[in-house]
Amino acid sequence: MPLADFSRTELETLLASFGEPKFRAKQVAEWLNKGARPQEMTNLPAALREKLSEIPYGGVEIERKLVSEKDGTVKYLFRLEDENLVEGVLMRYHYGNTLCLSTQIGCSMGCRFCASTLEGCVRNLTVGEMLGQIFAVERDEPATEPGHRTVTNLVLMGSGEPLDNYENVVAFLNRVTAQDGLRISARNISVSTCGIVPKIDSFVKDAPHVTLSISLHAHDDETRTSLMPINKAYPIGEVIAAAKRYADQTGRRVVFEYALIGGVNDSLQDADALSNRLRGILCHVNLIPLNPVPERGLNGVSRADAERFCQRLTERNISATVRREMGTDIEGACGQLRRRILHEIRGQNGNR
Repeated sequence: MPLADFSRTELETLLASFGEPKFRAKQVAEWLNKGARPQEMTNLPAALREKLSEIPYGGVEIERKLVSEKDGTVKYLFRLEDENLVEGVLMRYHYGNTLCLSTQIGCSMGCRFCASTLEGCVRNLTVGEMLGQIFAVERDEPATEPGHRTVTNLVLMGSGEPLDNYENVVAFLNRVTAQDGLRISARNISVSTCGIVPKIDSFVKDAPHVTLSISLHAHDDETRTSLMPINKAYPIGEVIAAAKRYADQTGRRVVFEYALIGGVNDSLQDADALSNRLRGILCHVNLIPLNPVPERGLNGVSRADAERFCQRLTERNISATVRREMGTDIEGACGQLRRRILHEIRGQNGNR
């Protein structure tokens, strides 16, 4: 197991095997919660730092960085220790900075509007690799005030299906929200799923204080199946019923993500049908004018059309907003930058 993955309890066991006193585990955990490498852990004996350095770390480094000239959004391409690549996006809002991070290398869900899935799923990310995305960003852009974080909010909406990497994601959430961890409020964290119903029901028990976001993107099975193959396993009625159970049991509003795709799901009739589907559920609809994905031949809608769709939902007593369009000039859609770089690398290798 990489050192960055170790929990406090696991560190106690590891350090006991080295003959170290119990308080060393607290010291090492504090360093790991800052993203520090063993040689940076200056309050540890040199001999212990050497032993810890012999363990694979499981860290993350920044491979590429693109900054939007339009809104300051930052797109990161992270390199893992096994040379795999994942993406993250730092978005700036008036209430703080939100990091959209990845939970898998690629994705196996096959959603038509997402570039992440075009290369398939390579593997799950570990707890340390998810934490490492936060640490890499905070090294790149340190907080300006002592004791504050650059990353104040998290959305697990990058590459991958979080609930398909369930155990690692739950362990990650425990680490980032713990008082002896990163101490990011659970209410500042959103986890997005395409709708794996059994895992949603488990999530009620394992992570009831985060915001659950469900990628819906349609109001009927035919359209949703054409966009999201997962709908064959978990039809829209089952997904919405699971969302209602989550909202009822936690008292937390569920967010339904709805990407507006020109000519597919963006008419006012679609808005009426969607509002009928969601009536009676504690929820909010986050409307997303689609970032164009040329590989899929799908186009977004104008801001004006998105606002009309939103107004129709609001008139029918469904809470809704249109998401700010961010990062369109820096390959902001999930997977686009990673895919381009992978193709560049393959092209270079093929020319040798």
